[in-house]
Formats: sequence, structure tokens, C-alpha cells
Amino acid sequence: MNRKERRAAGKRRDESAGNAPAFGSAGIGIADLAAEASRFYGMRRFNEAQEICRQILAREPGHVQSLNLLGLMAQAAGDHRSAVKTFAKAIASDAVNAACHYNAGNSYQALDNRAKAVAHFSKALALGMDAKAVGFIMQSPTVTAYIGRIAGKWPLPVTSAELFGTDSVARLARDLFLCAALEATTLASMQLEVLLGYARAALLRRASDQDAADDEIVGFACALARQCFINEYAYGQSQAEGELAGALRDRLLQDLASAAAIAPITLAVVAAYFPLHALPGTDALLRRDWPKAVAGLLKVQLREPREEMAERSAIATLTPIKNDVSVEVMRQYEENPYPRWTINPLTAFAADRARGRTVATAEQQAKLDILIAGCGTGSHAIQIAQVYPNARVLAVDISMTSLAYARRKTRELGLHNIEYAQADILELGAIGRTFDSIESVGVLHHLAEPFAGWRVLVSLLRPGGTMRIGLYSDLARRVIVEARARIVARNYRTTADDIRRCRQDIFREAEQWKPLIGAKDFYSMSGCRDLLFNVMEHRLTIPEIAAFLNEHGLSFGGFEPFDDPAVLDQFRKQFPGTADETNLEQWHRFEVEHPETFWDMYVFTVGKNVR
Repeated sequence: MNRKERRAAGKRRDESAGNAPAFGSAGIGIADLAAEASRFYGMRRFNEAQEICRQILAREPGHVQSLNLLGLMAQAAGDHRSAVKTFAKAIASDAVNAACHYNAGNSYQALDNRAKAVAHFSKALALGMDAKAVGFIMQSPTVTAYIGRIAGKWPLPVTSAELFGTDSVARLARDLFLCAALEATTLASMQLEVLLGYARAALLRRASDQDAADDEIVGFACALARQCFINEYAYGQSQAEGELAGALRDRLLQDLASAAAIAPITLAVVAAYFPLHALPGTDALLRRDWPKAVAGLLKVQLREPREEMAERSAIATLTPIKNDVSVEVMRQYEENPYPRWTINPLTAFAADRARGRTVATAEQQAKLDILIAGCGTGSHAIQIAQVYPNARVLAVDISMTSLAYARRKTRELGLHNIEYAQADILELGAIGRTFDSIESVGVLHHLAEPFAGWRVLVSLLRPGGTMRIGLYSDLARRVIVEARARIVARNYRTTADDIRRCRQDIFREAEQWKPLIGAKDFYSMSGCRDLLFNVMEHRLTIPEIAAFLNEHGLSFGGFEPFDDPAVLDQFRKQFPGTADETNLEQWHRFEVEHPETFWDMYVFTVGKNVR
């Protein structure tokens, strides 16, 4: 599934609160009226905006944008009871509208209805708002105030007392969207990570002193522990903090062994420093009664990892893993399966299709054979399986740990058209199968010989078939090359402690490493290892790609749409009147002048010519 399709399928994730795009209209002029209402709302001319919204609703009672705007204006007036009723009407018309769920969550929080606020915030995140969660969190006055205090002394540390005062983390704990986001997705922000590191240390001291904690604090501690589990404990910590956390862990294990009472705050804080499934005897925790927040934490840190262990026995091995580099790469992804994702990226798309709002194209309805070569933890395969529900998807990866995670997530989503197997791409030529479509994004450049692996995939592609490939750019990844050289010079190893130490050193030199600090992968242990510590990384050029395509009779179908539309504008200006988006020679000349263009990867499609 290409980037354009993903954007179309998940368009609601781009609807920020109060800024949803105008919806189509069954009546003449409704779209124009909705645009006018939005304009008046933006100018805070609420009377005019309300009048236009009512006119629209008289003609189309379920018009979501108008209902959303009326709800936002009720919020602005402090009338949250009216606001939640209006948002409920909007959600009844469009249950997968992330913005409406987020707005409803804000009003329910203002009404002190924590359960409904969290439910709507969690729904908004599941519907795509996770991609912008950091931006919404940063709108919180509480969060920005704390970050400002830290920045005032950075890079020198502040004390918890200076930062939080007598409230400790209570004000953060009351931010229910923050709590929901902590449980749902990696929060990729240096400023936020530093703040949450202070919060974790404050909770550690509280639990170590055996201070009582109310449900609000326990809930926040559990949410923070889930965030730490998602990012695989990437946060930095001082030696003293690590020793205190170790002592609290030991106390917990002693109490567990002796069947003594365990305070929920103690369990939550230990889980914020150590994955519970990796500690001895912790299955006994599942036999105790816990508050809802702790039960949710145990599900993520104990039940699900146990389920993944059970999944391993159901995964077939299609090929041997015998290449020396392949063995090293496998070891890396066994230790750090990548990427660790939590939210189905096509939730809104799947809901719309189930309700008949979107109709699959003929290609999407076809019974295709699709190969995902290097599926990692399954996000890619799951997207393809949802877009092509009648396809037979074979998803292979070198890491059994990654595949087990993928199988668990696939089972949770109720998908039945994916077959997972362990295999080395270099050996796939022996499986005796061919495919209508092959996808291998972000994988070939980790092989001992990328072009050897690519040749194997070409041999498995049927004539007339299509292939989607993602490869690292030599020009774009200069900063990665610099960072990898720095890692060697400073002798950072691939241990968790050294990766944490490396990340903290990069934070201290933030100005030099902005591209790294802006990359989401930097904010999890597996992501950072994949980004900076990979055991094998090849970087390619467009001329090398073009030569391979020519040699193997493959036609270039174009790069995927860019997140920044200005890239294509620049490309067309550079070649006025002759710009051809399928001309790799032009793209090479363009990249030389704009080396950051393919920072993520070259991601493109090719077709296999029929001979």
C-alpha cells in the first residue's frame, strides 16, 4: 500500500480539533456554507458561525463539520454539557472521526467524567490522532510550564522539587489525553521525554518511601509504565536512580515470593523501569486482584508477551538462515524486534469499508498472491491484508520474535489472509512460488548483498506483476553516517545501557543532531538500534537503482507521493516543461541539489515487463 493510499485511507488523522475539512454536501451550496462557517469560527465570530451551522443542519441534520463546530463553540462558552451532546450527534454520523472524539474527550474531562474522557481520547488516538499526539500534548499549559522550567536550566538538571513543587506529578496525572497517549503510542519528543523522565524519577522516590498514592497517581504511573514498555525503556537515568529502581524491584519480588501485599504504585513504578515479563515469578501477579489501570498494565507487560511466546510454535521456517550477515541481522531483530507498533494504522479505513463507505477497486478485490519480504512486526502486512481482503499474503521475516508479535496483532484484528513464515530473502528462490505483487520496504539494504536479494525477488515476480521497494539513499543519510562514525569513536556498544547513554549524549548536543532528534525511530530502543546501530546498512544512489532496473527489464513507476507537496513543485521548477516524474536521471540531478529529499528512503514501484 503506497503513501498516497495510506493518506487517503486515514485522512481523518489530519483533522485537528476545530479544523476539519469541509465535507461533501447532498444539498447545493452546503460545502460553501461550511467553508464560510469555518472562516467565521476561525475569526471567533461565533454568532455568524452558529447561524450558518444551523442553516446547514436544517438541510442536512447529520452534517459532521457543522455539529463539530457547534460543539467547539459550546466548549468555548463553557457549556460542556451541550458540547458533549453535540459531539455525540457528530459521532453518530461519523463514528470514525478522530477530531470529534478528541473534542468530546475534552468536554468530558471538563465535566470530570474520567471514564468517558479517556474512552474518547483513546478512540481518537486509535483513529489516527496518534500521529499528532505530541502536538496536542504540547498544547497543555501544564506540560508547557514544566518544559519551560526545564529549559530554563538545560542542560543542567533541575530537582523534582523545583520542577513539580508540592504537587509532585498530580497535575500531569490529571491530563487525561496525556495518559491515553502514554498508553497508546511512542511519544517522539525530546522535551516530552525529559519531562516524563523527571516524572518517573519522582514516582520512584514516592514508591521507595512507601508514600500512599491515590487512584489518579496510580493511573498515571501505569500509563507511564506502558509508555516505557512501548519505547523499550529508552529513557536515560542516573546511576543513583538505577540503583533505587533496582532496590524497589527486589522488594517487589520478595513480597511476591512471600505472598505479601504489594501496593499498586510499587508495581507500576517497577514496571516503568523493568519489563514485568522478564522478571522471575511475575506470573503470580495475574492471580491477584488489581485496580483497572494495573490490570491493563499487566495485560500489556505479562499476558501479551506470554501469548507471543506461544505463537512461535505456529510459525513455519521456509528457508535456512545461513548467511553470516543474515545471522547477525537476525540476532539484532530477535533482541529488538522492529518496529514496535500498537495501533492499527488503518482503523478508520477498515471501519469505513465495513460500513460500505468505501468500495474496493477491482484490483483490491482480486485474489492476488502477495509477498511481503521482510515484514518485521507485521504492520506492513496487516495494512496490505486489509486493503486486499481477498489476497493471499505471505509475510516473511528473518526474526521469529518479530513474527510472533505480528501473529498476535493479526489475530487480535481478526485477519485470516496472512501466512507468516521465517525466511532469509537470499534463500527465497527455493520456495517454488511466484507472486502478483511483492513488497520489500526498508529490508534489502540490511542484506549482505542488496542486489542479490533484489534479484531473488525479481525471479519470484510474475510477468506483468508489480513490486514496491524501499532503499536507503546515500545522499540523504549523511548525518546517519556521521552518527555511526561517532558511535564507533566513542565505543558505544549495542547494549541497552550504551544505547541509552548514546541517546542522552545526542540530546546534549541537540543542535548538531536535529535530523536524528526529529526521527520517530530515535525514541524507542529497537528504533534507535535500527537507525544508528544496525549491524549492516547499505546506502544506494539513483543511478545504481536505474542500472538494476535496466538490467532486469523492470519499468520505473515513480516514487511515492511526498509528505511535503513542495518537493514536486521544486522538481517541476527545476525541469520546466520537461519534468517527468518517472525519469530517474532527472530525479538524480534533483537529489544532488536537494540531498534531504529521500531522508526516509527511496520508496518506489516498478513493473515487470511482459516478454
